[in-house]
Order: sequence, then structure tokens, then C-alpha cells
Amino acid sequence: MAKYDYLVVGAGLYGAVIAREAADAGKKVLVLDKRPHIAGNIYTQKTEGIQVHTYGAHIFHTNDDRVWEYVQRFAGFNRFTNAPVANFQGELYSLPFNMYTFNKMWGVTTPQQAMAEIQRQRQAAGITEPKNLEEQAISLVGIDIYERLVKGYTEKQWGRPCTELPAFIIRRLPVRMVYDNNYFNDAYQGIPIGGYNQLIEGLLNGVDTQVNTDFFANREKWEAIADKIVFTGKIDEYYDYRFGKLDYRTVRFETETIDTANYQGNAVINYTDRETPYTRVIEHKHFESFGQSVYDNPKTIISREYSTEWQDGMEPFYPVNDDKNTALYQQYKQLADKETNVIFGGRLAEYKYYDMAPIIEKGLELEM
Repeated sequence: MAKYDYLVVGAGLYGAVIAREAADAGKKVLVLDKRPHIAGNIYTQKTEGIQVHTYGAHIFHTNDDRVWEYVQRFAGFNRFTNAPVANFQGELYSLPFNMYTFNKMWGVTTPQQAMAEIQRQRQAAGITEPKNLEEQAISLVGIDIYERLVKGYTEKQWGRPCTELPAFIIRRLPVRMVYDNNYFNDAYQGIPIGGYNQLIEGLLNGVDTQVNTDFFANREKWEAIADKIVFTGKIDEYYDYRFGKLDYRTVRFETETIDTANYQGNAVINYTDRETPYTRVIEHKHFESFGQSVYDNPKTIISREYSTEWQDGMEPFYPVNDDKNTALYQQYKQLADKETNVIFGGRLAEYKYYDMAPIIEKGLELEM
């Protein structure tokens, strides 16, 4: 007889939401994670009084009232607003692209002037139907902004020329004809007070959880322990890579504690030239300290992010949704669709990039 109704493989956000909903529905649930901690890639670790985003910055944002009310059951949220800055060879530009960006780039002062310049550059490029990321970006923001603020950053991020990347990667890029530095348009935005661990601990409260436990190290045991499995790991690994390995991009973090209260004045600065080896610098204290309160702590912690191709032993971050990998994933998905007692969900199991709010929505929609 199975001991649990659900075995959830992975204690990240999707797994934690599923575990909470199943437990609230009266099901017996066990959660496993091979890492020494819960929370997956949104894990934060308090160091020098600062919540460090160990696996990179995560900003929660949503327009969904239900999702916003749901997460606040488990954690309070601060007022953080995502307003990154781009550094191109020492010149600073506002992100997302807005009137501050256009003024700095071209000296324009009105939306009409900015739109006219983008249209002029779009026509000069002669692009009618964008076939790749480069053409899509030029269609959105023109040649100048593409060359300075998109091309170098994107090619470092993906390790491929922009002409070889699909157009859809950049279609969600915000372009605004207003003086608005907020990257997101959502009604709700913030970061859990005390870090994302507060949120995941709340979701997993009362749920049997084991960390430092690799599902694949004793697969037969874990498959027999529950009636259903919710699998949030790599789908190709679940099927023992029978069709080959999917590609990912990963990130190497170079984290440093600095004896200064305020290193760069912003949580996120992207380095958009090709020559700078890292893609961005995160200053973690700005996610939770605002205005002059950053000086309450005399130290700060920064992380430089280096994007690289994933190899065995590394953490997979971003699916590479090119034609080759999409076709390979479809082979695995055909196997997954035939499963009757295994649910595949999340970024790795579905080989799809997700923001946090859609992951929660997906978890709430699953029938227990």
C-alpha cells in the first residue's frame, strides 16, 4: 500500500504550491528535494543582515487578484519596484525602454519625436516580418538601441548570435512612450519580507519534506511510496535521456561582500556591451532597503552573473527553445502525455520559462 497520496519531486515554487493544495484537500504529501534547502531557485540566504538571492534575482509581480491574495497568506511583501539600469561602456540608460532612455539616446523630449526616430530606423532596416531576435528587436526599438542595449547583453545571455535566436524571446520587451522606469505593468509587485524562504516555508508548513534527497538515487523506492508523482525536475532526466539531452543556459555567480553601504545605487544593473564578461550586477540590499535606509547597514553584497552553456553538474536555468530543442522536448512530452500517475510541471519538466505568478496559477488549477 502506498504511504502517500502525492510524492512531489522538487521543493521549488510549483512543487510547494501543489503540496499545499494537496494537503489542504486532505491528501497525504511527501516533498523531496536533492538540494540541502527548500525553495529551489528562489532560495535566499541571510548574510551580513542581507537577504541574498542565491540563484539570481527574483521579483514577484502579477495582475491576478487571486494569486496576490494567495501568496500573502504565507508571507508579507515589501514595496520593491523593478527598475533596472543598463550600462553600455559607462553610459547609463533606463530600462525598460521609455522616454528617459530615448532622451538619453537621441536627445528627444516628446513621445512623437521618439516614435518618429524609431520608425525612421525601422524603415531604414527594411524589416517587414521579423524572422529572428535581431530583426524583432530592431522592429521594436530601432537600430541604435538594439546595438547598444540589446545585442551584446542578449548574445552573452544566450551564447548565440541574435540572428540565430527566435524572435519570441524579445517580444515581451517593454517599450513605453512615457517617463516610467517600472519594468512590469502589473498591479502588484514586491518581494517577500524576510526573503522567499518565508513564502515556501509557509506553503510547506505541516507537509512532510526531505532535503538532500535525490529521487533518482533510489527511484524504485520513491515511485512505490505514493499513488501519484508530481515531477518538477528535468523531463529528459526522468526518461533517462533516451532521446538525448535538452540544452540549457546556466548562470555562474561571483558574490562578494563589500565594506561600503551602497555600491551601485540600484538592485540591478545590466552590462550591455559585449566586452564586459558578466551580464549584470545585483546589489541584494536594494531589494529590501529603500532610500536612505540602505545606509543602516555599513556593508553590502553584490553578485556578478556570468551566463554560460549548461553542463552536467550545473544548475539548469533557462531552456534553449530553438528548433532542435523544441523538437527534442516534443519527443519527451509524447511520453509524458501517456503517463497516468505522473504530473509534469514547472520550468524544467515543461521545458518552458515561467515567471512566478503563472507557476502559482498553474498549481492552483490542478485538480487534486
